[in-house]
Amino acid sequence: MRRSDKEIKDKKCIEWILKKATVCRIALCDSEIPYIVPMTFGFEENSIYLHSAREGLKIDIIRKNNQICFEADIETEILTADNACSWGMKYYSVIGFGKAHFIENEKQKKDALDIIMQKYSNKPNETFEYSKSALDKTTAIKVEIESLTGKKSGY
Repeated sequence: MRRSDKEIKDKKCIEWILKKATVCRIALCDSEIPYIVPMTFGFEENSIYLHSAREGLKIDIIRKNNQICFEADIETEILTADNACSWGMKYYSVIGFGKAHFIENEKQKKDALDIIMQKYSNKPNETFEYSKSALDKTTAIKVEIESLTGKKSGY
């Protein structure tokens, strides 16, 4: 990281950002063409969990290249100044890299969806019900995190 004064080295702080963030942007690459998409997600035990329809561009790309970069940020705020070049932004952010894997096992798929639901419902450790038809239409993806960096500015 070029600006070491902005680097977050504390793993608990990086995990706090991932638990608090509401959107995770995943970046994929199809040959030489990049593709980025915002997604809801869950985070647990050095993995992020995503869900999707069973078909679509991101699914096609992951099948060809399961390398993923992802980004999440929180507490963003624009900092104004008298001089335009002195404007800035406050934020906490995380960038990670990992490999995506489709979850085929029905119990593991439910567990992955529970991790996502627990995040947004604020009901940790709760399990949820999913109809058979909903599970059949849903793809669950586990991204095993290989590296994470955190950054903060303005704090």
